[in-house]
Amino acid sequence: MTDVTADATEASRLRNQTIDQLRDEGWIASPEVEAVMRRVPRDRFTPPGTPLNEVYDPWKAVITKTSEHGVQTSSVSAPQIQAFMLEQAQVRPGMSVLEIGSGGLNAAYLAELVGREGSVTTVDIDAEVTERAERLLAANGYDHVRVVTADAAEPIPGLGSVDVILVTVGAWDIPPAWTGQLNPEGRLVVPLRMRGLTRSVAFVLDGDHLESESVKACGFVPMQGSTAHQEQLLLVAGTEEIGLRFDDGLPIEPSRLNDAVTTRRVETWTGVTIGRQEPLATLQMHLAITVPGFCIMSVDEDKNSGIVAPNNPGFSLAAVADDSFAYLVHRPAGDTDVEYGVHALGHRAQQLADEVTESLRDWDAHRRGGPMPIIRVYPADTPDDQIAAERVINKVHSRISLSWPAV
Repeated sequence: MTDVTADATEASRLRNQTIDQLRDEGWIASPEVEAVMRRVPRDRFTPPGTPLNEVYDPWKAVITKTSEHGVQTSSVSAPQIQAFMLEQAQVRPGMSVLEIGSGGLNAAYLAELVGREGSVTTVDIDAEVTERAERLLAANGYDHVRVVTADAAEPIPGLGSVDVILVTVGAWDIPPAWTGQLNPEGRLVVPLRMRGLTRSVAFVLDGDHLESESVKACGFVPMQGSTAHQEQLLLVAGTEEIGLRFDDGLPIEPSRLNDAVTTRRVETWTGVTIGRQEPLATLQMHLAITVPGFCIMSVDEDKNSGIVAPNNPGFSLAAVADDSFAYLVHRPAGDTDVEYGVHALGHRAQQLADEVTESLRDWDAHRRGGPMPIIRVYPADTPDDQIAAERVINKVHSRISLSWPAV
């Protein structure tokens, strides 16, 4: 047996093993998605030399391009992400599909799902990415997929309207071109960033707005081009040790927190315990909806002086109010659970800690184990009185409303 044959045999074994796991865990729900993910060899669309156990890790994306500054700009998404986004898209034979964010593999899946009577167009702003995608698609029998180099925030020339738009890069906003190119009965699936949290949302058109039918937690490299958006970083007390990241503008003057690190740290434990493996997607969204100054805290471990003590230095749910900031922590509670608490600093530390604690307890009492919020996307000029929501996030092209379903 040659090495090539051995590699192909091992790739097939690992591919089927991964698909079995994703199906058994519910990430793959339809026989159509299961069939195409078994049929298309993922390893043929990843960089040569990538270890097969990494290629077929259900939870691992494979990076295909990194900028000169070390920023990841293109990847082959993890099998789990690709599986549930294909399920969200509900692609059927004969459909026309626009993929935004090229890599090759996902376009191959889509081509299999629509069949020869359907059509797939894949678009990326990076010519190097589209050249690679076009080459890999042709080499694997998918030369009928149209590959376009363009800023997908603008209408794609010659495309017309499509049944499905599947976005495979992280988007901060919904450009009008996307809704303008979508059939009235079509679906838009997009990893949408809201208050620093990314969710893959399957939208359908409902009159003057888009409305979510499915929401899943995910992570993606950010979109480039005219709709690219940089979060704002507030460095507490002007140091590089503690950073608070805001997605939609700073809610306070940065200087308001200058004295916060000189105060005694307030530590409050909530009595809310959570299993170590319990999904936290609804908790994150609940805090993003209910806490006005919600943000993400990150700490430079090389500069950490112990002023703050997060469990995850790179990503902690946090909030600011007036001259104080707070963040979530947890500690062991038995063999399998953790108890959540709040650390806060500043002259209003105790009040802010109490507010975050109240929000967390409210989630525990009313949202835990329930559905994700309903997400609606309205045009940017929609008046307030036409948007009923618990939280509205203003973007450039749209207004995003977040509401919990009635219980």
